[in-house]
Amino acid sequence: MTETNIETLIRSLVTPLLKHPEALTITQDDSGKYHQYIVDVRKDDVGRLIGRQGHVAAALRTIVEGARSRRSNSKKVRLLINDHRH
Repeated sequence: MTETNIETLIRSLVTPLLKHPEALTITQDDSGKYHQYIVDVRKDDVGRLIGRQGHVAAALRTIVEGARSRRSNSKKVRLLINDHRH
Protein backbone atom coordinates (compact mmCIF):
# COMPACT_ATOMS: atom_id res chain seq x y z
CA MET A 1 0.00 0.00 0.00
CA THR A 2 1.39 3.41 -0.91
CA GLU A 3 1.51 6.39 1.38
CA THR A 4 -0.57 9.42 0.50
CA ASN A 5 1.23 12.67 -0.18
CA ILE A 6 -0.71 14.89 2.22
CA GLU A 7 0.37 18.18 0.64
CA THR A 8 -0.82 17.04 -2.79
CA LEU A 9 -4.11 15.89 -1.27
CA ILE A 10 -4.64 19.25 0.44
CA ARG A 11 -3.81 21.13 -2.78
CA SER A 12 -6.25 19.01 -4.83
CA LEU A 13 -9.06 19.52 -2.29
CA VAL A 14 -8.54 23.26 -1.73
CA THR A 15 -7.81 24.51 -5.26
CA PRO A 16 -11.38 24.13 -6.64
CA LEU A 17 -12.76 26.15 -3.72
CA LEU A 18 -10.66 29.24 -4.42
CA LYS A 19 -11.18 32.22 -6.72
CA HIS A 20 -7.41 32.79 -6.78
CA PRO A 21 -5.78 29.32 -6.69
CA GLU A 22 -2.43 30.77 -7.81
CA ALA A 23 -2.08 32.41 -4.38
CA LEU A 24 -2.31 29.09 -2.51
CA THR A 25 0.73 28.15 -0.45
CA ILE A 26 1.07 25.17 1.84
CA THR A 27 3.81 25.07 4.45
CA GLN A 28 4.73 21.93 6.35
CA ASP A 29 6.06 22.04 9.90
CA ASP A 30 6.91 18.89 11.85
CA SER A 31 6.49 19.73 15.50
CA GLY A 32 6.26 17.38 18.44
CA LYS A 33 3.53 14.86 17.77
CA TYR A 34 2.08 16.53 14.65
CA HIS A 35 2.77 16.93 10.95
CA GLN A 36 1.37 20.43 10.68
CA TYR A 37 0.24 21.86 7.32
CA ILE A 38 -0.46 25.59 7.17
CA VAL A 39 -2.68 26.68 4.28
CA ASP A 40 -2.32 30.31 3.22
CA VAL A 41 -4.64 31.90 0.66
CA ARG A 42 -5.64 35.42 -0.29
CA LYS A 43 -7.71 37.26 2.29
CA ASP A 44 -10.85 37.21 0.11
CA ASP A 45 -10.64 33.39 -0.27
CA VAL A 46 -10.41 32.59 3.44
CA GLY A 47 -14.18 32.51 3.93
CA ARG A 48 -14.61 30.12 1.01
CA LEU A 49 -12.07 27.79 2.58
CA ILE A 50 -13.53 27.90 6.09
CA GLY A 51 -17.19 27.78 5.06
CA ARG A 52 -20.25 28.65 7.07
CA GLN A 53 -19.71 27.86 10.73
CA GLY A 54 -16.46 26.11 9.74
CA HIS A 55 -18.11 23.18 7.99
CA VAL A 56 -15.78 23.17 4.96
CA ALA A 57 -12.67 23.43 7.15
CA ALA A 58 -13.92 20.60 9.36
CA ALA A 59 -14.56 18.39 6.34
CA LEU A 60 -11.08 19.11 4.97
CA ARG A 61 -9.52 18.23 8.31
CA THR A 62 -11.48 14.97 8.47
CA ILE A 63 -10.31 13.90 5.00
CA VAL A 64 -6.68 14.84 5.64
CA GLU A 65 -6.58 13.08 9.01
CA GLY A 66 -8.15 9.98 7.47
CA ALA A 67 -5.48 9.85 4.76
CA ARG A 68 -2.51 9.66 7.13
CA SER A 69 -0.55 6.47 7.65
CA ARG A 70 -1.93 4.22 10.38
CA ARG A 71 1.43 2.96 11.59
CA SER A 72 1.72 3.05 15.36
CA ASN A 73 4.64 5.51 15.28
CA SER A 74 3.02 7.82 12.73
CA LYS A 75 2.43 11.41 13.80
CA LYS A 76 -1.02 12.95 13.64
CA VAL A 77 -1.78 15.44 10.89
CA ARG A 78 -2.93 18.95 11.75
CA LEU A 79 -4.39 21.29 9.10
CA LEU A 80 -4.31 25.00 9.92
CA ILE A 81 -5.83 27.74 7.82
CA ASN A 82 -4.19 31.16 8.03
CA ASP A 83 -7.14 33.53 8.42
CA HIS A 84 -5.04 36.76 8.32
CA ARG A 85 -6.35 38.01 11.66
CA HIS A 86 -2.98 37.94 13.42
